Amino acid sequence: MDIKIAIVTCSTTRGREDDTAGAALEQMIRAAGWTPVGRVVVKDDRALISEAIIEACGQADIVLTCGGSGLSLADVTPEATADVCERNVPGIAEAMRATSMLKTRRAMLSRAVCMQRGSTLVLNLPGSLKAATECFEAVSDQFEHVVAMTAGEGH
Repeated sequence: MDIKIAIVTCSTTRGREDDTAGAALEQMIRAAGWTPVGRVVVKDDRALISEAIIEACGQADIVLTCGGSGLSLADVTPEATADVCERNVPGIAEAMRATSMLKTRRAMLSRAVCMQRGSTLVLNLPGSLKAATECFEAVSDQFEHVVAMTAGEGH
């Protein structure tokens, strides 16, 4: 099954050229046989992140945000996600935290969310290369089922 996935990196300190986590996610998407349909970097600004999510949802089955889900006051990705999504999908973010807790206790500090905007899944990933790729690996085996279910297919 082909899945279209967009990446929105949220960072005030990085541009596209040094977005290592976003670039690695793009490679992992291709390696899984899916299609990356866009990768942008936006500043840690709630309105800008929300705008980027809305735009990405117009072309993707799944939108991965990268960064901005920690405890810094500048980290507003979960709020921006909630601003433009309708339905919470808590199990996916919980699974990422549970898997990450096996590697570092700091995983409990993640505020990442997973929500739906229409038929598009929006998932907040951490901003670091290591954490983003580990979290992707922890949950991406469910992506095909997610896309099938949102398309109205049965279990």
